[in-house]
Amino acid sequence: MRNFVFYSGLCALALFLGACDAFLPAAIPSEETLDGALEGLDQSQRRMHIEGDAAFNDQLFTAETGLGPCFVASSCGACHAGDGKGHPFTTLTRYSHSDGAGNQFLGAPQLQNRAIPGFAPEALPSGAPHSSFTPPAVTGLGFIELVSDADILAMADPDDADGDGISGVPNWNTIPSFITPVPNAISQNGKYIGRFGKKASTHNLFQQTVTAYNQDMGITSTFLPTNPINYAAGTHPVPSGGPVVTDEDVNAVVFYLQTLKAPLQRSAASVEKGKLLFSQIGCEKCHRETLKTGFSPIAPLSQKEIHPYTDLLLHDMGPELDDGYTEGSATNPEWRTPPLWGLGLSENSQGGRLFLMHDGRAHSLEAAILLHGGEGDKSRSEFKKLSDGDKQALLDFLRSL
Repeated sequence: MRNFVFYSGLCALALFLGACDAFLPAAIPSEETLDGALEGLDQSQRRMHIEGDAAFNDQLFTAETGLGPCFVASSCGACHAGDGKGHPFTTLTRYSHSDGAGNQFLGAPQLQNRAIPGFAPEALPSGAPHSSFTPPAVTGLGFIELVSDADILAMADPDDADGDGISGVPNWNTIPSFITPVPNAISQNGKYIGRFGKKASTHNLFQQTVTAYNQDMGITSTFLPTNPINYAAGTHPVPSGGPVVTDEDVNAVVFYLQTLKAPLQRSAASVEKGKLLFSQIGCEKCHRETLKTGFSPIAPLSQKEIHPYTDLLLHDMGPELDDGYTEGSATNPEWRTPPLWGLGLSENSQGGRLFLMHDGRAHSLEAAILLHGGEGDKSRSEFKKLSDGDKQALLDFLRSL
């Protein structure tokens, strides 16, 4: 009798659990979401990815745990919801160290517009050339980091030798002393190629992470142990009590960013016409579909063909996008070609509305295309000539990325 009751109980439990499954939401298909780890990580790599995920998305800093005293955000995930793009509430203000007249501006390159109690937020120095930067999506960055300098230089055409009106140049920049250049890095006059950031001023993900902790949150580390200068408070950095974030957390976040999956295209077969038009009107000359990665000890990243739709180069985008702001060797109207993979999912992390271009000023894909001046002007003109049906096909292709 006891056995009968026991097995009856098991059956009832199984039926109950099966009924619960019917009420659980279906898993979101991998191609419909930006976050998620690379497939093929080994057990120890998955564990480190999870640790980095917790540091990136769950670690919320407060005044008691080292936030600020001046800052922009209190966590990494605050600017990259779901590992996607930011929106106007998380947009950063970047400003130049000096202007064309030689005037110097304290606190550059980033405005810390918030402060903990008892401190004043930073004010933008009068006359400082500045720009707004909408936080980018962070998926697929491990692949981007592994595109070789040689391949980036091979795509550059600084003198427009082929006469297509598109030059494309790398951003040569001085890297901090705590950064080890990427493998097979190419240097020029002591400077290295950047590939991250709106103007490609950042060399690798380690530099990006350490700098973001310091500039975005006022979080010190052994690599940047001093709080940013607060222009509102005077010429001196706010004293630091020592490193706040551990080396282990920094490395875990870097690994997390390196091992996020690449965005996956959706409905590829149904948008072939739009993809063909994208190439025909010249968009693919800058938004290169296919790149390749070099060797990595992380097997799922190593020697892979990827489709990020970028050349990682700077292009002169004309007066419409000239904010008067420079970084490294990038001039005012020059911007890095942003990867387009994940573009169709941008609304998911931007509150259901698009905020495109470097500062979020474009609220639709078509508006973003129409802001392409300078080296993008020819493609913009060709887009305008398309029939309504062809325009829609091209836009559908972009939404599939």
